Amino acid sequence: MSRQERKAELAAALTEIQERIATACAKAGRDPGEVQLLPITKNFPASDVALLTELGCTEFGESREQEASAKAAELAAAGIHPRWHLIGRLQRNKARAVLRWAGVIQTVDSVRLADALAKAVAKARAEGEREDPLDVLVQLSLDGDPQRGGVPQDQLAELVAKITRSGELTLKGVMAVAPLGSNPHDAFGELAEVSARLRNEHAGAVVVSAGMSGDLEAAIDHGSTCVRVGTSLLGGRRLTSP
Repeated sequence: MSRQERKAELAAALTEIQERIATACAKAGRDPGEVQLLPITKNFPASDVALLTELGCTEFGESREQEASAKAAELAAAGIHPRWHLIGRLQRNKARAVLRWAGVIQTVDSVRLADALAKAVAKARAEGEREDPLDVLVQLSLDGDPQRGGVPQDQLAELVAKITRSGELTLKGVMAVAPLGSNPHDAFGELAEVSARLRNEHAGAVVVSAGMSGDLEAAIDHGSTCVRVGTSLLGGRRLTSP
């Protein structure tokens, strides 16, 4: 497929997803401008990210530090500097490395990870590598499955306190993945309740990252402000990044 053919394919998919978001917002009585579309580009090449930037996308989600760092470096060399979100699980020993490319960490789910990130940010600031705190979302577990990540609700307050007191991290909101086989309306309704309580205590924690290709309508119905879309935008095939 030529570059122009791939761009046309991505443009058509982007338009379709934007129409889905607009329709879902209309049904929920919401402004489509309240909902960010975050393309998830894991397993796809930097060239696709470049094409999506030409189509107006400015922020992207990646799952793995090694793949994302290589992709970010390739794009930066071409003068392309999107804002990257880490949407996959992060090991504490990768905290310093992920700071080199990620502007947002959406998957902070433990006090130990928050502490590792805060220390990494403090070191980077001391060495002149960055000036600002790191934006983070708390990933909430909606099913209690430790393999899928997320902090249990009974540990949420402790994690939020760690983040907000660190001085190196800025709490922007919550993120969650609907449990497999569940009714997404039930899952995202629960997330909305947690988000509302969090906003009452922390006015800046307004982001609700929820909804993917298959359930973004339900997420928007329950107040999602960021839908993470991969397959419906980029396709189901795996592409190898150069």
